[in-house]
Amino acid sequence: MSFSRECNVIFDKCVADYHITDNVDTKLNNPYESNTLQWHLYKKNWIDAVQWHLEDIIREPGIDPVKALEIKRRIDASNQDRTDLVEMIDSYFMEKYAGIKIASDATINTETPAWAIDRLSILALKIYHMKSETLRADASDEHRGNCSKKLEILLTQREDLSLAIDTLLNDIEEGRKYMKFYKQMKMYNDPSLNPVLYGGKNS
Repeated sequence: MSFSRECNVIFDKCVADYHITDNVDTKLNNPYESNTLQWHLYKKNWIDAVQWHLEDIIREPGIDPVKALEIKRRIDASNQDRTDLVEMIDSYFMEKYAGIKIASDATINTETPAWAIDRLSILALKIYHMKSETLRADASDEHRGNCSKKLEILLTQREDLSLAIDTLLNDIEEGRKYMKFYKQMKMYNDPSLNPVLYGGKNS
């Protein structure tokens, strides 16, 4: 099984597991061995699934402003958790390929393996929810038809992205590409860098 195929299997399983309760407060019950790459991939998708639904909830037109602020801060925390996990997965690849002899004409990729995997995780959620729209009994035939076309595009996108990830990893293994990643260094969550949090001017 290719690496991208393994990712897709894990992501699809996680999305299905989340929708057993379909509740943003459901506790993570990771079925994989703790701290393995598979465990981190499952956790990554779970974070994405919860955040996906928080983003839906916060868009309710009549939502209480206090509840909306609570959810917004929860989304901010989730984004930080997501970023930290992506960087952890990239650290795994950096360590795995540390001994690879890099070709003199090797090039760097526009994104790291883990950030491409991040997009693959989101695609699993898009595919699940778009497929649900194609099956909605209360929707019009036109709506279901439009969603079916969008679903086909999403599935093709997953095939292309999966191939690109496998190709990138193979190129790194063969020394044709090399890894170099920069931490996101998000400033707004850091009390020492956000002027509002450390008491400076908001400018």
